[in-house]
Amino acid sequence: MTLAAAHLDLLLANALENPYTVLGLHPHPEQSGNRAIVRVYRPDADAVAVLVDGETYLAQPVGHPHVFEAEVPRPVPFAYELQLTGGRGSDRVIHDPYGFPELPLTEFDRHLFGEGTHYQIYEKLGAHPITVEGVAGVYFAVWAPNARNVSVLSDWNGWDGRIHQMRKGPPGIWEIFVPGASAGLHYKYEIKNHSGHIYEKTDPYGFQQEIRPKTASIVADLRNYTWQDQDWLAQRAATNPLTQPISVYEVHLGSWLHDGMDNPPADGYPAVAAADLKPGARFLTYRELADKLIPYVKELGFTHLELLPVAEHPYDGSWGYQVVGFYAVTSRYGTPEDFMYFVDRCHQAGLGVIIDWVPGHFPRDGHGLAFFDGTHLYEYADPRIGEHKQWGTLVFNYSRHEVKNFLIANVLFWFEKFHIDGIRVDAVASMLYLDYLRPTGEWLPNKYGGRGHLAAIELFRHPHSVLFEKY
Repeated sequence: MTLAAAHLDLLLANALENPYTVLGLHPHPEQSGNRAIVRVYRPDADAVAVLVDGETYLAQPVGHPHVFEAEVPRPVPFAYELQLTGGRGSDRVIHDPYGFPELPLTEFDRHLFGEGTHYQIYEKLGAHPITVEGVAGVYFAVWAPNARNVSVLSDWNGWDGRIHQMRKGPPGIWEIFVPGASAGLHYKYEIKNHSGHIYEKTDPYGFQQEIRPKTASIVADLRNYTWQDQDWLAQRAATNPLTQPISVYEVHLGSWLHDGMDNPPADGYPAVAAADLKPGARFLTYRELADKLIPYVKELGFTHLELLPVAEHPYDGSWGYQVVGFYAVTSRYGTPEDFMYFVDRCHQAGLGVIIDWVPGHFPRDGHGLAFFDGTHLYEYADPRIGEHKQWGTLVFNYSRHEVKNFLIANVLFWFEKFHIDGIRVDAVASMLYLDYLRPTGEWLPNKYGGRGHLAAIELFRHPHSVLFEKY
């Protein structure tokens, strides 16, 4: 066995910050010039073989029934596949996730994120279908700096956190490429703190989630929709909105109009029950709303729609104001592409689209941002600044660069990916004033002794400057 017992123990305990140092392809420690070792940990297989250029090399268990090593008589690097036999699945041939150590996140990406200025961080963190060395798969990356270990749980691995253990790099970002995975995959992150407690979290940068009450993220590719609103965007860029008349129709898509559960959507999306208080009713889909809401609003003479929050939220009764998926359009009414279609149709009809954005707080739901890596990561730790007790929600830590980056990039994301025309920021007063809904003695003044929340004020300034520069 070429694997040190200490490394084996850490691997089996899900305690390696960099499993790539143990798993995958490595030069043979004793014959590095002309032999290699391929090491595999597959709890879902009884036997493993390494396939290289038509040759098969049987891997032997080393120190544990599901940790395997194969010696291959050739120098590194070389392409290979794994043949898995028995275990929980049928016999199959796969590419080794740990055979792809060169991943997309660059040192410059890490630097910008660490200083809070990576305005397209959503292109790197989250789940992204990509091709690496000619092999298609999904790249996963999540920020969890205080975690002991992070793994991807998914349909692909039987929701087993031992199979796809991620690698940690600065500033606390964990990553892995899963070859063979694709859009539509359901997944979460299994996050362990240093006491061994496990948190199963949806992806903060995920683009889609399951229909509530389910909570898994879904891998989505936002690059495939073909927009038809070029004329609208060109006119918008050439027009000063401050000189134009505006009349806004505010609407909650889930309340405006319903259909019956016995009349499922013609577009093929599942019928989603609207509410327990309205038995038999279902939500309209984004595509149905495009057919019904747009002509209604146009006939009334409005110039813009303002949508109550359409980011993913667990509780219908919040009307979207308690968000868990800031980068995921709610699945109550359809897919991300369906929402693109809705905005596209609005623009083709001459309607602008404004969305409500909720950076003031987030709920405590266990699958969301709260206590994300076993610490107060996205929220302030001190409840005198980190909680809205009357709302039962938590307050973003606007002083932390990575959290600011999460929110600033989120604004830009909705403009870039969904072509929205504006945002209406919710609960601004709760962000600007440290004593908002807090009795005397239950809030912290700023460094000058005042009630203004200086970090939140700066948060407002930053995206405004970037938005005006880009749009």
